[in-house]
Amino acid sequence: MTAHRSLIRRAAAVATAATAAVALAACGGGNDGSAGHDGHGRTSSPSTSASAGQGEHNGADVAFAKGMIPHHRQAVEMADLAQSRARSAEVRKLAAEIEKAQDPEIRTLSGWLASWGEEVPEEGRSAGHGEHSMSGMMTPEEMDELEKASGTAFDTAFMQMMIKHHEGAVEMARTEQADGAYQPAKDMADAIVTSQSAEITRMNELLGNN
Repeated sequence: MTAHRSLIRRAAAVATAATAAVALAACGGGNDGSAGHDGHGRTSSPSTSASAGQGEHNGADVAFAKGMIPHHRQAVEMADLAQSRARSAEVRKLAAEIEKAQDPEIRTLSGWLASWGEEVPEEGRSAGHGEHSMSGMMTPEEMDELEKASGTAFDTAFMQMMIKHHEGAVEMARTEQADGAYQPAKDMADAIVTSQSAEITRMNELLGNN
């Protein structure tokens, strides 16, 4: 009798354990599936998006880099002239800031193009000659005029030309903000809009236009 009751208790215990195991497996499986789905949706998707945003580029990014390189090169050339020709210390300071900001950006833009298998624009005035009308770049004649100026006349010509130049850069940067896909390029465009808009205001104030 004792043995019979013991057998019944063991059978009941096994049945209870089996039921609990089945319930636990079903519950755990549902949670794992739900957590796994939510996890992928909440963690891997942003990661994938971030990776795509950093790594992918489109035609607008290429156009931005190819246009901004000669544009920046000309600004640096203009800034170099200011160091020996400008009368105003404020103009020389502004020119130095422009050169300091744009030289590294030229290298960055060139690196992007190389990594994308695109050609980096050639150096020299002729490379950017065809773009002056759409991007605010100076014509060779305007650059010659600036080179021949000195003192107060240089200061005025430099700021007037650089305002036009910056306005072209801001326009190009806004196009990249709207149409680009490569996040570092869009970030650079943001920085260009902010910094060069501020410099336009500063130059207008020095010219007495505000």
